[in-house]
Amino acid sequence: MDKKEFYMQCAIDLAENGMKNNEGGPFGAIIVKDDKIVGKGNNKVTSTNDPTAHAEIVAIRDACKNLNTFDLSGCEIYTSCEPCPMCLSAIYWANISKIYYGNTRKDAANIGFRDDFLFEEIKKMIENRDIPTENFLREQTIKTFNSWKEKDNKTPY
Repeated sequence: MDKKEFYMQCAIDLAENGMKNNEGGPFGAIIVKDDKIVGKGNNKVTSTNDPTAHAEIVAIRDACKNLNTFDLSGCEIYTSCEPCPMCLSAIYWANISKIYYGNTRKDAANIGFRDDFLFEEIKKMIENRDIPTENFLREQTIKTFNSWKEKDNKTPY
């Protein structure tokens, strides 16, 4: 078994164990840097009552804690399923360099997960999305953005 297969099998094992232990859905992920596993996660949505506790998010949080950084540049993620839009966004925000995945979003839809719906929802214009969204008090909120822009001692990300 080569390294990539080994790492994906670790993600699969996390998915299987988490599912068997009723921690959440059948999803697992690991993050690797310099041939070392630096973060692990399995889906814990139902066991923690946290809809953001997807395997990739849990693994990103674990890697950031272990590496003491919010920037996971140079890391790769192995995940048992194609990341949903939330997880994909988190992967980009974390600057992860490469994604390896097993199951597809269609596979997830076939077992009752709505990842594919979310990918389609994001493509819609805001006014056509299922959840009504309203731009509100921009004149007040933009002031904080302007303050951030002028802040000298900020940590960019």
